[in-house]
Amino acid sequence: MRTFAIATMLATSCAAEVPPPKAAANEGPTMSSPSPRRPVATYSIVARDPKTGELGVAVQSHWFSVGSIVTHAQAGVGAVATQSFVEPAYGPRGLALLESGIDAKAALAALVSADTGEAVRQVAFVDAKGNIAAHTGSKCIESAGHKVGKGYSVQANMMANDKVVPAMSRAFERSKGKLPERLLAALKAAQKAGGDVRGKQSAAILVVKGKSSGKPWLDRVVELRIEDHATPISELERLLVLHRAYEHMNAGDVAVEKGKMAAALRHYRSASRLAPGNIEMVYWHAVTLATNGKVKESIPLFKRAFKANASWITLTKRLQKPGIIPDNAKGKRLIERILRAAAP
Repeated sequence: MRTFAIATMLATSCAAEVPPPKAAANEGPTMSSPSPRRPVATYSIVARDPKTGELGVAVQSHWFSVGSIVTHAQAGVGAVATQSFVEPAYGPRGLALLESGIDAKAALAALVSADTGEAVRQVAFVDAKGNIAAHTGSKCIESAGHKVGKGYSVQANMMANDKVVPAMSRAFERSKGKLPERLLAALKAAQKAGGDVRGKQSAAILVVKGKSSGKPWLDRVVELRIEDHATPISELERLLVLHRAYEHMNAGDVAVEKGKMAAALRHYRSASRLAPGNIEMVYWHAVTLATNGKVKESIPLFKRAFKANASWITLTKRLQKPGIIPDNAKGKRLIERILRAAAP
């Protein structure tokens, strides 16, 4: 009871910051602020990975830039999805309550109790321990509902049918692999089941680490947004694959720094398999080979890059000043050798 009382006090102290919604006569719920918020019809999922502790939220909607409104997460604290007649304040306020030590259920209950517009809200919380809480207001536009499972919650409103939420739940529970891919599986299942009654427009995935490093910029595992697209989930899936490719590139660079060339090359090959048409990866792979005594192996890659765009030749000539290629006579000879062998 004491914990709930503290949560209610904190929530109430925040409630005055944003005017609550009012129900206009004969018109249904509207917002009292000068720029009324419209219903962000959405299907979303919040979840915690029991193996890594990672916390994530993913969403799709027929609404522009849905990720900037719905998705909130903080490493070592929790993740929040806030939607329907959306009140974005549930995100930062919810995370603040979770960070104070209040669990997901008490935090959400406190915020809902302080919100006079709760009947049109749909919100879900997951905290760092995997506790889940969800709320679907009685006036959310049908088909609307949520399902809480072990370490996750799926929720949707203004859906084409009542099959969306169960489909998301099944897909997430049956999925394997890393949390971002599992969140994406839930979104794909929702769309396959019917999705938003109006169609598709934007989507997002946000995943953070289970423990905070104190450096938020390092704690975001994945942050991808599709702001406006004919097939946002397919585009999100493409970018997630590209994200994984760049993870391999970064890991390869770290391996090079540590003198582990075999490991570096494995990572670069993995990156190339995931993103075979990405010339950026081809080019920097070539540079790494050339600057680590493998000039012969680098030439075919330089040729690919130079053939795709002559600007890579220009860039190669500029790599000495920052020290990527040694800023000395030996480095100059290396550049000359690369250009003689690879430039068109």
